[in-house]
Amino acid sequence: MSELKPCKVCNFTRQQSYGLVVPSLDQLKIKGSESLGFSPSTSVSVVLEDDGTIVEDEAYFLCLPTNTKFMLLHEKETWAPLRRIDGGTAWMTRESVNLESDAVDSSVSGIEPWFYLAQQLKKDLASIILMSEAELQTLVDVPCLELASALGFPERKALNLQDTLQRVLDRREEERQSKELLQLYLKAVEREDSQEAEPRNDGSGDGDVTDGLVVDSASGFMSRTLMVLKGKTSPETRLSNEELQMVVNKGARAMEQVLGWDSERTLVLLQACEEQLSRRLQQVQAMQYLRSHTQEQASTQPSDKSQATQAKRSK
Repeated sequence: MSELKPCKVCNFTRQQSYGLVVPSLDQLKIKGSESLGFSPSTSVSVVLEDDGTIVEDEAYFLCLPTNTKFMLLHEKETWAPLRRIDGGTAWMTRESVNLESDAVDSSVSGIEPWFYLAQQLKKDLASIILMSEAELQTLVDVPCLELASALGFPERKALNLQDTLQRVLDRREEERQSKELLQLYLKAVEREDSQEAEPRNDGSGDGDVTDGLVVDSASGFMSRTLMVLKGKTSPETRLSNEELQMVVNKGARAMEQVLGWDSERTLVLLQACEEQLSRRLQQVQAMQYLRSHTQEQASTQPSDKSQATQAKRSK
């Protein structure tokens, strides 16, 4: 039986709030709907009350701390930030209080989406591990002074936090690239074992390159590739082998036009891509060498044993 998790639920107006102890996300929906007076046949979605993050993954639900407050929403209901109004500034927000409860986009509330992520970090820095790469990148891209103000940190501490977030992003990308490299190695092993010398012309490789993403007709690059290339730090570590090869093949002049950069900056990127591609190829060659060396040792061991047996018999 799953471990029981204490938590809280409320409706989208936050006027009703109840404490529950549930073992799973499904039970949270069922017991929460009963507590809030929803019809049993009504479909509900679950979001975090403080920032509106959608909760639909059981593993993510179990990772959240105890006493987390959730908001249960009907089909046409949407999450809205809690508006705090004190007596001295109530006149400044009177117009926003009269807005409909479902008008909650950032242009109406006047609060950028990154602000809620910053508040989540302010409450618990460990929530970094639960953030998606898009959310981490959003916080990295925020001007340092604005992030420091939202967190109540000195500017230097906010800058260190952004560096940490960037390292988390880089580490996740390195893990993805390592997995891709391993898959590439395993495919090479399969080809050697099956001794398939004929090249594959079924077009399956093209599907891996596009992966369902939009391709820019002018440059030939996927939209994700262009976004990564224009990223802040070490974009070459976040590209696949095919993407790196494509950048190298394009050359400096073509990449200047694609990225809109000057020649010096473009050459630095090309050099970094060439070095990264060379490093990965060396790793693949090293693994292939280790494999072939291991196979040679395994093949010589039986002959050594047979020679030793024959020597004993001759004696």
